[in-house]
Amino acid sequence: MIDYNPKEWFRYIFYFQKADTVRKLAPMILTMAAYSSIVAYIIIIHFKITENNDLKNISLMHSLLGFVISMLLVFRTNTAYDRWWEGRKQWGSLVNGSRNLALKLAALIGPEHAAEREFFTKMIPNYAFALKNHLRNTYISEEFDDSALYKKSALIATDHVPNQIAAALFAKVIELQRKGALLPEHTIILNHELEGFTNICGACERIKNTPIPLSYSSFIKKFIFIYCLTLPIGYVFSLHFLVIPFVMFVFYILASLEVIAEEIEDPFGDDSNDLPMERICKGIHTTTRALLK
Repeated sequence: MIDYNPKEWFRYIFYFQKADTVRKLAPMILTMAAYSSIVAYIIIIHFKITENNDLKNISLMHSLLGFVISMLLVFRTNTAYDRWWEGRKQWGSLVNGSRNLALKLAALIGPEHAAEREFFTKMIPNYAFALKNHLRNTYISEEFDDSALYKKSALIATDHVPNQIAAALFAKVIELQRKGALLPEHTIILNHELEGFTNICGACERIKNTPIPLSYSSFIKKFIFIYCLTLPIGYVFSLHFLVIPFVMFVFYILASLEVIAEEIEDPFGDDSNDLPMERICKGIHTTTRALLK
């Protein structure tokens, strides 16, 4: 995720980073420019069609459909942003749950259980890193921090790694209860945070694995494409060759909204506008170590 100052206007007007829609849409924008040039040349130069031709009335269609396409794109953008924000809330809950679990364990498990405290100190951040990699369909063994009671060799990398770590955390709490280091009521106190890990994982998986329906996304793309293809035919009579930059700009605006929505509707990747999960995981690692040291 890119950090920036939203109050700076002029800097970001002329700033183009890797994820900027201009870079992504450049081939299509140039294609629309070439298409508009050909249409303008054929109508104005080759056939010399006058303004009295019925083709000019195509612009009426754009006036009628402009409101429709704007509503579609607003709904599309809002839906995508809701998914992005829901993902951020879930990772915020993971931060809070990790801190609360570490706070309670630090108070409930005494210094005489040094190995168990080290286990939780490392396994709580391990869950955050494992969830990040799980949502990115990868496994990075270097990000797993071994403890004396649990090694990365015990993990099955091809299986659901976050669930394995959550199971190990819960099993260790039950083991401490059976040994008498924790009372049954202590387990009830810890249960909410332990359950929260799996609930957060399930919510993130729901966001990731349930994209916008294909028919809806396909319809928007077809709508934008046909809308922009007919623009030069309707406006060439009034704008002449100025219709070329006009069509390029309209296509850039409409297509950019769809591209931005596509990028942020899955907020768990490593694109510039995705969630800063690496930073969040490192924050969980730092706070957990500070609380359970």
